[in-house]
Amino acid sequence: EERVLTQGVLKTLASKLEDLSTCNELIGKHGAALQRSLSELEDLRGSNDGTDKVKAVNERATLFRITSNAMINACRDFLDVADSHSRRWQKALHYEREQRHHLEETIEQLAKQHNSLERAWRENPTSYAGVERSQEGDASDENEEAEFFDAMEDSPSFITVTTGGETQRKRSGGNQSMSGGVPNDWTHNENDTTGTNQMQPRRTRRSRIPDKPNYSLNLWSIMKNFHRTAKPFNPLLGETYELDRLEEYGYRSISEQVSHHPPAAAHHVASQRGWTLWQHITIDSKFRGKYISVMPFGNIHLQFHSNGNHYVWSKVTSTVHNIIVGKLWIDQSGDIDIVNTTTKDTCHLKFSPYSYFSREVPRKVTGLVEDREGAAHYILSGTWDNKMESAKIVESSQGCGGSEGKQKTVYQTLQPKLLWKKYPLPENAENMHFFSSLALTLNEPEEGVAPTDSRLRPDQRLMEAGLWDEANIEKQRLEEHQRLERKRREAQANQALDEGQDIEGYQPVWFEKRTDDCTGESTYVYRGGYWEAKDRQDWSLCPEIF
Repeated sequence: EERVLTQGVLKTLASKLEDLSTCNELIGKHGAALQRSLSELEDLRGSNDGTDKVKAVNERATLFRITSNAMINACRDFLDVADSHSRRWQKALHYEREQRHHLEETIEQLAKQHNSLERAWRENPTSYAGVERSQEGDASDENEEAEFFDAMEDSPSFITVTTGGETQRKRSGGNQSMSGGVPNDWTHNENDTTGTNQMQPRRTRRSRIPDKPNYSLNLWSIMKNFHRTAKPFNPLLGETYELDRLEEYGYRSISEQVSHHPPAAAHHVASQRGWTLWQHITIDSKFRGKYISVMPFGNIHLQFHSNGNHYVWSKVTSTVHNIIVGKLWIDQSGDIDIVNTTTKDTCHLKFSPYSYFSREVPRKVTGLVEDREGAAHYILSGTWDNKMESAKIVESSQGCGGSEGKQKTVYQTLQPKLLWKKYPLPENAENMHFFSSLALTLNEPEEGVAPTDSRLRPDQRLMEAGLWDEANIEKQRLEEHQRLERKRREAQANQALDEGQDIEGYQPVWFEKRTDDCTGESTYVYRGGYWEAKDRQDWSLCPEIF
């Protein structure tokens, strides 16, 4: 009823507005005619035709007065109608505001309940075993390109059975060692810390950072804050970051942003304990409205110098959920094949995507280690955010077909051994973005680093201090400086092209492009010289980017 009444009022106002338009046209027409008559009257002053002209002027003046009165009346009618309904409109507007506020409160409450249900299920998933696990009734609005699906649809193709002590002694001799020389009596003491504490820290590093802002990052805070909607701190071209833990843990690393479009970084780590790691990673991302997926491209290399074993692998997809509304959480999904290019041994890891309908442990990782002949030797299991374990296979057999009709292999293993376990979070971590002890030190000011080091970025230093507005202003200045520098390089390249000279694009300072011997792909590798330059404190090769 209210809608019909409003539509009627709008039609009346439209009609009155049309009357005003008609009167305006008539006033213009009659006013022009009156002006012409007055001009003619001036020209005929003293002539015998003056009487007729005066009569014509009077007639046109009368028409102009009538039209003006009609215009005034139409304006009065329009004003009366608008004024008589203004209170009703104000009341309707107030009602709509109350409805919107109520809807906002309802959505916020639903988001809190949703997060509480997910948290309760994760803490005790067995209590929900009776929940229907069919996805037919799933009201999810993910599109067909979504990368997440029910983990039960792709269950592992093997079953693990842990054997007892007698079986271990009886059957352990029947399993061949891997081509890499791993002994059959492989053991690992999870309490053994030999070699991990031989180097003492040379300095006391910080264990705190400024507390995070004391408000919830939800839909309503987005309206007042830019933390989720603002553009992140993209590394600048030529920006570097060093992590020197040589005296503490025996390694040091250097990374450099070698490309801006597409974004790419090169990284090199050298250890005194006989290993070297290097990688060249580019990323692609897909925004799906509720989440964003980040897909890394490129290979990671790890080489041990004593035996020559060279391992190559790539990364899985990382997905940030509730990017706009709700509690942020991250998932890892996909497969990783770790290949020993020296012995051809492989390790296949599967990162299971989170599924609300699955009984599996969230963030689960499973893996199988095989030699070059395809014989399985170890089973890996755990979660990517807590711990990983390894169990040696002593016997394998073919089991019955699963629900998908696939025949599964049953592996009998020894008791699993702990490979890795995360350190507990530091005290007060909930107020420091849940950073680990290592993460707390990454942006700590360091003496003697290159002038291009990320620790020296003024916008990030301001952000860590909680000066959000100042950080954003400084960030815009740095990005504008980078754009001007890119235009300068493009102008130089165009000039060289016009002069027929060879064009040399941007060249990183500490890395150079080569062909990967393992993959045949073009990659950036460390050319050397950074740590020597640091010892001399000679940074003349570094560009001015800040």
